[in-house]
Amino acid sequence: MRRDVFQAIADPTRRQIIDLLANRSLHLNAIVEHFNISRPAISKHIKILITCGLVNVRQEGRERYCSADLQPLKTVAEWTAQYHQCWTGKLDTLEHLLAKPKRGRRKKT
Repeated sequence: MRRDVFQAIADPTRRQIIDLLANRSLHLNAIVEHFNISRPAISKHIKILITCGLVNVRQEGRERYCSADLQPLKTVAEWTAQYHQCWTGKLDTLEHLLAKPKRGRRKKT
């Protein structure tokens, strides 16, 4: 199955793994310690992240160290930016409409 960055970040566990690796490399056992799921399950998530280009693995002795490659997330940022502009405009219009004084309403007495 062909995977892309959007599929990779769709899963909360994979997003947490990316967060963990964003600033430092960790070996697989260190990653597993942060989760309440099995090592094989983490390995499957890591494999998907590798396939999508979000994680690189290097072998050092008997340990495999994982590090994040955040460059592919640029695609996601660019894609969501267009919708951010759209929604910001709509919310600005709504705010403007709500700030206008209401005309034609009579006070109940």
